[in-house]
Amino acid sequence: MDNAVGLAKWIFLCLCLSRCAYARRILEEPRMHFLNAGDSVQNNNPGLKTYCHNATSKYLTHMWRTMTMHLNINSDSYVLYDGKTPDEIHQKYDENDKSWSLNLFDTGKHRQFKINPFENTCIGVYVDSPSESGYIITLEETRVNVWRLTMMVMGIVVFWCAKILSRNSVFYYACGIIFGVTLSVTIVIYMAGKLIPRGKAMYVIFAASMSLYIAKTLWENMQVIVMQYREWAMWYVLVTSLISFVICYRFGPVTNARTKQIIQWFLQLVGLALVYFSSHFHEAALSCCVVLILFYNFPKAALERAKRYWQNVFPEKRKLLNEDQYHQEGIRQTRRALKDLQNYCSSPECNPWKTVLKLKDPIRFARFMEGECHLSEDEIDEHEEEVSKILDKYEYTDDDDSF
Repeated sequence: MDNAVGLAKWIFLCLCLSRCAYARRILEEPRMHFLNAGDSVQNNNPGLKTYCHNATSKYLTHMWRTMTMHLNINSDSYVLYDGKTPDEIHQKYDENDKSWSLNLFDTGKHRQFKINPFENTCIGVYVDSPSESGYIITLEETRVNVWRLTMMVMGIVVFWCAKILSRNSVFYYACGIIFGVTLSVTIVIYMAGKLIPRGKAMYVIFAASMSLYIAKTLWENMQVIVMQYREWAMWYVLVTSLISFVICYRFGPVTNARTKQIIQWFLQLVGLALVYFSSHFHEAALSCCVVLILFYNFPKAALERAKRYWQNVFPEKRKLLNEDQYHQEGIRQTRRALKDLQNYCSSPECNPWKTVLKLKDPIRFARFMEGECHLSEDEIDEHEEEVSKILDKYEYTDDDDSF
């Protein structure tokens, strides 16, 4: 009997010690982690853990940089909190303010949280059950997000081609068909709404929840639906596309000029929104929107100003002329000036009588206007003589220097 009591006390003591050790290990484990790109943290204990990322510097080369936190957990019994600082996370935890918005199209076991790399961001993960507390959180960085870059290019194209698209019949029918295929599910929601009690509030709540549920279900099972129900999916797209085309054909493309202008403005706003939301670097994205508007409304003035700015920042280096190029350029400019003088004297702007009164030799001027040389034979001979003297002088000087 004494041995049994002693054994029970020993077991109880071991359980207490193990419980204390477990509690001590939980208390000693860090409750806050600062993550950098590529870091991964594994958690196996319950409680609130905070994971933060400090803001990075803003450069144009980081314009399409994105950060994603991956929470890989096998359970749904957890609570998420978001904020700028760890203190804000703990404050929301004390107030039980679950404000983190999840991505609708994530699976249940693998959550993805898009965060702004240029702002301080923290995520709090609270797990109550010790048996379901195991998870791994990872921070991944994408230097150039191809989707966001494509989004910006699409925004620029839509903004620049809005006028053409708003007057294009093919674009009208394509938008009508896509709109009909994607929104035909509202018919199912409307029919299901007949089964619930009448009331606008109840119908709105049901429609919203049903839409979200159907969208999430279709996205998660899209590949399975396309592979297993290929014929049904093909017939669905074909029938809804045909119905949408018939409706669009019945009403015909837009003919009113003001309606086309409104469609153009709407497309341009959509393009600017795509450009602005294509980057977390909102200052650079807003600058792109302003430049796009300026180039669209003032293309020539903007190009000329950009050209002048470029020439001021990077002036073109002037090349020095050698002696032969100098003589050739002098002959070319002299001929151009004489031709301009002939054109001016032949134009109505010139008064020929006043010009003749100012000349010493009007006959020579008249011959020049008829196409003869502006120099006389004596002046040509005198010029050649002067040139020969200058050349002889330089040759004599070079000979002296050689000795």
